[in-house]
Amino acid sequence: MIAVLKSGVTPEQQENLCNWFESMGLSVNISTGDYHTIIGLIGDTSKVDIELLEGLSIIESVKRISEPYKKVNLKFHEDPTVVDIEGVKVGGGNFQIIAGPCSVESEQQCLSIAENVKASGASMLRGGAFKPRTSPYDFQGLHAQGLELLAEAKAKTGLPIVSEIMNIRDLPLFENVDLIQVGARNMQNFDLLRELGNTKKPVLLKRGLANTIKELLMSAEYIMAGGNENIILCERGIRTFESYTRNTLDLSAVPALHELTHLPVIVDPSHASGISRFVESMSMAAAAAGADGLMIEVHNDPEHALCDGAQSVTPAQFDKIAKKVAKIREAMKD
Repeated sequence: MIAVLKSGVTPEQQENLCNWFESMGLSVNISTGDYHTIIGLIGDTSKVDIELLEGLSIIESVKRISEPYKKVNLKFHEDPTVVDIEGVKVGGGNFQIIAGPCSVESEQQCLSIAENVKASGASMLRGGAFKPRTSPYDFQGLHAQGLELLAEAKAKTGLPIVSEIMNIRDLPLFENVDLIQVGARNMQNFDLLRELGNTKKPVLLKRGLANTIKELLMSAEYIMAGGNENIILCERGIRTFESYTRNTLDLSAVPALHELTHLPVIVDPSHASGISRFVESMSMAAAAAGADGLMIEVHNDPEHALCDGAQSVTPAQFDKIAKKVAKIREAMKD
C-alpha cells in the first residue's frame, strides 16, 4: 500500500503518521520526490482502514499495491533512482558504459585494456577475478590476485571497478570493488542477495538466463529489503530454443523494467549474443531502447583470451561502438 501526502505537510505531521503505521507492525518506506512524498507500507496492510486514511487532511491519495515486489516498485518511488559509483552516476538520464575483459589475466593486459577503454569513453572498468565456468577444467580466474590487479588499474586510470562475486565468504575481498556484480547464475542465490543487502556497496544484478522479469525484480527486492538501495539491473539475454547465438537478447525488458521499477537498467550485449561481430548492433539497439548503460567485454587479443574470447571486441572495435552509441543517444534527444 502507498499513501501520497499533500504538499505542505510538516515533518512533525509526517513523523506522527509514520509512527501510527509502525504501531500497526508495518514497515515504512519514505520516498520524497520533486512534487510528492510517498509513504510505502510493507506488511499486513489489511489492518489499515483505507477510508479513515483517505479522510486525513494530509493525505492526497491511497493505493493498494498488488505486486509482490514493493521497494523496487515504481509506484513506491516515482522518481528514477540514480546510483552513484565513485562519482559515476547511472540512471535518471545518466548513461554509462562499463568495459573491460571477461577475465583479468595479467597486469599488463588489465592496465592496457583499462587505458584503451577509458580513452574511448568508458566510465567504469569491468574484469572477472572469480569466474563461474560450465566446465571445471576451464580457467576460473585469478581470484584475489585478479582483484588486486583491478585495483592497480583503477589507481592508474581513475576508473571505478566492477567485478563478479560468487560466494558470500569472498565478500571481504571485495572491499575495494566499487560495483559488485551478481552474475546470471547467482541471480537467485538468496543468501548472497541478503548479505549484499546488508552492505551499502552498489550492486549490478544480472538477469538469470532462464528467469522472468518478475523474478529479476524479486531478486532485487531481496537486496533492497536489507537496506541497500544502490542496485543496477542488467539484461544479458535469456536462453530460448535459438542456438545460433549464445542467448536471445530481450530488449523488450528495458522498457518493461522502466515501467515497473525506478532502478536503472543496463544491457550486456556481449553475453547476450556471444558473438563479437553482433556487439555493435546490439549496443546501438540497446541505447535506442532506452537503456541506462552498457556492459561490453573488451580484450586486446580475443583469439588468445582465457575466457569468452569469441564475444570480446578489440579496443579499436570498442572505440567505434562507443562513438556510434553516442550518436544514437544524441539523435534520441530530438
